[in-house]
Amino acid sequence: MFAYLEGHMAYKSPSLLHLDVHGVGYEINITLQTYSKIQTLEKCRLYTHLQVREDAWVLYGFADEEERATFRQLLNINGVGAVTARIILSSLTPEELERAVAGEDNRTLEKVKGIGAKTAQRIILELKGKLTRQKNTSPNAPVVHNTTEEDALIALVNLGISRGVAEGAIKKVSNAASLTIEELIKQALRVL
Repeated sequence: MFAYLEGHMAYKSPSLLHLDVHGVGYEINITLQTYSKIQTLEKCRLYTHLQVREDAWVLYGFADEEERATFRQLLNINGVGAVTARIILSSLTPEELERAVAGEDNRTLEKVKGIGAKTAQRIILELKGKLTRQKNTSPNAPVVHNTTEEDALIALVNLGISRGVAEGAIKKVSNAASLTIEELIKQALRVL
């Protein structure tokens, strides 16, 4: 719903901040990694993730797109909720998490509060090969456009299809790269 919010920080702590965006104050949950990047700033841009629950709408903010993308990957894992994902990203940078997953380093993940052996193994299994670091995520960086397949994947996920199922459907479509986004989405929906 919100791609990012930019404004003045009215209040900040290592886990929460209030961002004043043109007179509207947003309460945003942040990670320690984000806090360390913005703690000396008066104004910042946070890439956001809105979690809609039955009892509340909770906004999470990240200093860069890479951290938000990693947070969203963690949310796709069964048994890892927003609180656990935020704790993981407060303990490990996206780069450290990527190295731990690539090296199948259970011990690094188990050092994170609330992560046991089984959850660490599940995280490694689910994220293996999926964590790709995103470059050029600063606000002044050139805009990188998605490929047709990435756009189709985003559209399918927004339709409520799980990411893994959507990826599998797109892979099954022949000549996916030569199709328009609309054609690729239609073909992927037929495969489902």
